[in-house]
Amino acid sequence: MITARIGRSLHSIGEYSLFMVRAFSSTRESVRHGSIIFMEMVRLGVNSIPVVLMASIFAGVVLTLQTAYQLENTILTAEAIGTIVVPTLILEMAALTPGLVLASRVGASIAAELGTMKVTEQVDALEAMGLNSVAYLVLPRVIAGILMFPCLYVASALMSILAGALAGEYMGFLSVQSYIIGAKAWFVPFDAYFGVTKSMVFGFLITSIACWKGFHASGGADGVGRATTEAVVISCVNILIADYIMAEVIL
Repeated sequence: MITARIGRSLHSIGEYSLFMVRAFSSTRESVRHGSIIFMEMVRLGVNSIPVVLMASIFAGVVLTLQTAYQLENTILTAEAIGTIVVPTLILEMAALTPGLVLASRVGASIAAELGTMKVTEQVDALEAMGLNSVAYLVLPRVIAGILMFPCLYVASALMSILAGALAGEYMGFLSVQSYIIGAKAWFVPFDAYFGVTKSMVFGFLITSIACWKGFHASGGADGVGRATTEAVVISCVNILIADYIMAEVIL
């Protein structure tokens, strides 16, 4: 049983790898569909801003309050809260929290859309019309994810830091000025570069996995639902794995 699962996992990895090789080998054709790439950037990126900012606000508030609680009976000054919270948000939370949220929103949307097109033979119709379905449907979404997720990361980082500062002020733990002083004390520009890099990787994983599962959906409505669920679950798991690997290798 274990051997069979390993075999299925290796088969899925190989299938996904070949699918992405086929996708990126169609880069020249996909560039011709620049308007589609722009539309996907708006749909996947701009339209996701409200949910990303909402998640980021709560991430910044909760992390600030929990840090203040942990340092309440220590000899550290109030500025230490900003020193701890801001790097944590920039390095981890501002990339991971939107990543998991977008795996649900963006990943599910892409998988359901492509899965429906696949089972209703719309993909076959595109091929019959002489269009490269991968260049037309897959690569624009992947490119949009790679380009827009870093923008969402920046918005998430700024909003979570601001929310944390205001939460600390409102709850009486420290002033906004003290929060900023603590944040500046140990700020390293590399942390932001690392966060942007992680967000690009997360964007690639979410969009490519969703496209892969949707493009290979079968079995009608049940198959589309199954592909959508698998896309979200696999994306979340791979985001966590990639997060660990990048932290281990780069930091």
